[in-house]
Amino acid sequence: MRILGDLQPAKVFYYFEEISRIPHGSGNTKKISAYLTDFARERGLEHIQDEAGNVIIMKAATPGYETEPALILQGHMDMVAVQTPDSTKDMTIEGLELSIDGDYVYAKETSLGGDDGIAIAYALAILDADDLKHPALEVVITVDEEIGLLGAGVIDLSMLKGSRMINLDSEEEGIFWTSCAGGATADCKIEVKREKIEGIKLHVLLHGLQGGHSGCEIHKEHGNSNAMAGRMLYALAGKYEPALMFVNGGLADNAIPRQTEMVLVVPEENVDAVQADIQHMAVALREEMGVKDPEFAVTVCVRESGCFEAVTVEDTRRAAAFVHGMPAGVQAMSADIPGLVETSLNMGILCMEENCLHGKFSVRSSVESAKEALLRKLEAICVLAGGSMVVTGEYPGWKYRTDSPLRDKMVRVYQEMYGSMPRVEAIHAGLECGILGSKIQDLDCVSMGPDMYNVHTTEEKLSISSTAKVWEYLVRLLEEKDK
Repeated sequence: MRILGDLQPAKVFYYFEEISRIPHGSGNTKKISAYLTDFARERGLEHIQDEAGNVIIMKAATPGYETEPALILQGHMDMVAVQTPDSTKDMTIEGLELSIDGDYVYAKETSLGGDDGIAIAYALAILDADDLKHPALEVVITVDEEIGLLGAGVIDLSMLKGSRMINLDSEEEGIFWTSCAGGATADCKIEVKREKIEGIKLHVLLHGLQGGHSGCEIHKEHGNSNAMAGRMLYALAGKYEPALMFVNGGLADNAIPRQTEMVLVVPEENVDAVQADIQHMAVALREEMGVKDPEFAVTVCVRESGCFEAVTVEDTRRAAAFVHGMPAGVQAMSADIPGLVETSLNMGILCMEENCLHGKFSVRSSVESAKEALLRKLEAICVLAGGSMVVTGEYPGWKYRTDSPLRDKMVRVYQEMYGSMPRVEAIHAGLECGILGSKIQDLDCVSMGPDMYNVHTTEEKLSISSTAKVWEYLVRLLEEKDK
């Protein structure tokens, strides 16, 4: 049974539903990559699949468009795969359960993957159509964008003929993105010792936060449950000698974490005071958050008494200082573009292996030197705590292009169709345009897409009407010849 069968444009939603049936979280893209190559093979379209799983599909120009500049359409096939705490779905092997609420498509108990499944759906609908007029098309679909633009980093684009590219990885219809921040993923870690410790086991859960995309929504200053947990643990460690057994918060470095759980072993005589202090801190944090996160709460459960293997009291203090001392959120605003975040970071994951505590960050900046300075600051904190840092997935920013025939054409067509000017802006979130621009000489690129909300969260939703409007615009743009 097709949930989206009656939605228009039919082919776009058909392919979006097809993609949603295939598990395609970051790092788990073999099946969707194979689906894309099968799609091209069945239609006799020239295509390339590299060792990483990136896919390029090419389609010749329709009659009368042979002399028009070739156009690259680009998106990524992976999604941030997150689910509600109560969900039993295994997102590594199960597809999404789609549903409709008014003008929106969403997935039950999981993220939707509209970022960037809708780009793939648009591209496949265009490639599958035999009634559209268009120049030569080169569709580039990368893997593992969400964990550091990894596919874009290794893809070979030397065979492409186009130097104009529409990136379909934006989430606000009517806005054309023309530059973005560079970024990196930083894994900061410290070793800890464990020993048998007697006391009362407490389970502490910080929850109810809104979360969001660490690039698009970092400026909203939603609470970061990992940073809050570090603040809380540091306050407790200085007074009550708790021992940390376990901590786990967040699901992706580029998603603002919504909940963090800690298990502590507390001396029996301190249990009541610890619980009272936790609730006092919860009230203070809730007041600080105000309307930004009105549903924030902390739940404390007394589990049992006994002798438990936990991080030593001394290393718990050090771990608490390590987490609490890390910077978080917006670090600087742009001096050139009012309202644009220049530099930020997000501790998206806080987790503990047997003898190692990890804090995993998404670091972003539109100023390369500021990005490097922030990475060095994280490294310095790691050194002071006796730990280390590994940086992966580093990618360059995408600079604004003063002369852009593609942008001029897109603005003109939009104005002709809708009687208003689109917004041309910069974005703090990372896009693949910077990396791909380093591989294609003189790349002229614009990013666009339909309205999506709460991406990278279980409340993610895609606007049906906006999806249709963007399709209408893309079709007109493809058939519009250069003037």
